[in-house]
Amino acid sequence: MKKFKAGNQVNQGTYKSFQPDKIDQEWKIDNMELLSLLSQADRQIGRLDMYSEYIPNIDLFISMHVLKEATQSSKIEGTKTNIEDALLDKEDVNDENRDDWEEVQNYIEALNSAITNLEKLPFSSRLIRETHKILLQGVRGKHKLPGEFRSSQNWIGGASINDATFVPPIHSSINEYMGDLEKFAHNTESFFPDLLKIALIHYQFETIHPFLDGNGRVGRLMITLYLVEKGILKKPILYLSDFFERNRTLYYDNLTRVREKDDLTQWFKFFLVGVIETAKNSVSTFDSILKLQKEVENKIQTLGSRSSNAQLIINYLFQRPIIDAQKVKELTGLSSPSVYKLIGELENLDIIKEITGAKRGKIYIFKDYTKLFK
Repeated sequence: MKKFKAGNQVNQGTYKSFQPDKIDQEWKIDNMELLSLLSQADRQIGRLDMYSEYIPNIDLFISMHVLKEATQSSKIEGTKTNIEDALLDKEDVNDENRDDWEEVQNYIEALNSAITNLEKLPFSSRLIRETHKILLQGVRGKHKLPGEFRSSQNWIGGASINDATFVPPIHSSINEYMGDLEKFAHNTESFFPDLLKIALIHYQFETIHPFLDGNGRVGRLMITLYLVEKGILKKPILYLSDFFERNRTLYYDNLTRVREKDDLTQWFKFFLVGVIETAKNSVSTFDSILKLQKEVENKIQTLGSRSSNAQLIINYLFQRPIIDAQKVKELTGLSSPSVYKLIGELENLDIIKEITGAKRGKIYIFKDYTKLFK
């Protein structure tokens, strides 16, 4: 990688665009520190993947990981929805927060749809475009060609293209660059470790910036899709947006450093540290979830004959940790007085907590569970 060249500034008449070098080529690693980090990352991701086989109802927990990923990835772009807000139904969200809420919901739908589509579609431009279409449907970017690569020049930072921080490649070269990226993703002739491969793909995608809007969110979402498609993860349980959000300045600085100083190694190191830290945190979260499950089951056993109905509610809360009286009634079939009595008992056991402060239309959250994802 010592010979790596990120690309060149090319004069487009009134401005210069950055035209990256293509990545579908043979790569060699010559940095021992990088190899050590790669080994650690492989170990941690293997450990995390093992959890997905042995944890019962893993899909219930994945839904919360996806929710956290959606809020954190959107937060990097300036959206301010938190996990509690994201769990609410649309009518329960304040009008001023509704656009942010919808962007997070789109991210959840886009990721879930992309994971499902992987069963019939490879990791490809088509999959990326279809995911982008869902991401931007009905929200602030809906007029910015959802599901289509841009047909005009874009730029990052600055009021105009002339004082931009970064000008991505000219739009007429996007299909060629994305074709190269796709070939690299599926190149089996020259070996390159998959974790470094997706790190390079993420960098190249953000550099190409193929859409008018949503590039950051799609680029981060691609990381999980690639790991699942390549069989590195059996389930989508590794999300790096939280790490990128907490280290936002370093995230952008390291991407810029590749373009300006041809320093790909530093970006790889940052990415692998993110994988290691995120995988460790995810394992810790799964451990905490299993511990919480046991604690809650022990608590509801004290309810005697009502414990079976309480268990139905708990099973629901582990999937979507917010509930109201109407949902409790649907789940249990109990009369209204019995519903409110059961809710009161779950409050007394410190399992759920009312969050609206209202006299009517009360909403309850499974607070110890949501706390694990913060």
